[in-house]
Amino acid sequence: MKLPFAGRLLAVAMLTAVTAVMPLTAQIAQAADKPKVALVMKSLANEFFLTMEDGAKAYQKEHSGDFDLISNGIKDESDTASQIRIVEQMISSKVNALVIAPADSKALVAVIKKAQDAGITVVNIDNQLDPDVLKSKGITVPFVGPDNRKGSRLVGEYLAKQLTAGDEVGIIEGVSTTTNAQQRTAGFKDAMEAAQMKVVSTQSGNWEIGGGNKIAAAMLTEYPNLKALLAGNDSMALGVVAAVRAAGKAGKVQVVGYDNINAIKPMLKDGRVLATADQFAAKQAIFGIQTALKMIKGEKVDSANGVIETPVELVTKP
Repeated sequence: MKLPFAGRLLAVAMLTAVTAVMPLTAQIAQAADKPKVALVMKSLANEFFLTMEDGAKAYQKEHSGDFDLISNGIKDESDTASQIRIVEQMISSKVNALVIAPADSKALVAVIKKAQDAGITVVNIDNQLDPDVLKSKGITVPFVGPDNRKGSRLVGEYLAKQLTAGDEVGIIEGVSTTTNAQQRTAGFKDAMEAAQMKVVSTQSGNWEIGGGNKIAAAMLTEYPNLKALLAGNDSMALGVVAAVRAAGKAGKVQVVGYDNINAIKPMLKDGRVLATADQFAAKQAIFGIQTALKMIKGEKVDSANGVIETPVELVTKP
């Protein structure tokens, strides 16, 4: 039976609607299956973490069908309370994975356990969580990142070649409760002790430009014979360079850092900074995200004692 025109039009409209709804439903199902990954970093005032975030966003754009990304950071390196609140928000948002660079190696463990208890896959990057505290909470969290001690030792060994045995040096470290600050200080000390340098002071600049400047200025006053200042990251090294210049000791006191941020590159070129270490900020979050996605899928993750080591390289004058 041939339908009248109005009936045929209605039938076509219904058929079109059905065919339109089917792929849309499939799209919704696909979106529901797509993991939501939260990247929680330290201070976004630090160029290193901005570079990390940019790398993660670019990677997600290239793999938009594989996962969604939420990125967050805190206002300064020691704002641990805010970072805990961000993790709690991510738990409430029911993310599938949390990739975190903890501001404190111990204080974040409790909320990370809370995330794991909520069924969230957690991957630790940049600053390693304290193994003893993790054990006390009965949890394990894979660490994806460089060997900070090895990286800072490379920088220290290069510096030592420019000095003479017995020279006085000072170390300006990051937040003292963080594992990466402790490891970088240990690496610097390894190199200085092997070369028979005298470490006259080790103090925290809290990873920040202002902190590095303040501590360097005080050290230069207290120890007028200093020959070098070793900064645990390049943000502090920027402050150290300014303090050395203000003290009238440019070219007389060597400065080294760690991270190879863009702001330090002109200083490497003109000698205001002797060396730094590149731990590939743009890729660090990507390595963490890749690990989290594998874990979500139940794929095997190759690690040595819970650590997936990423590259770190010495960087000197180009």
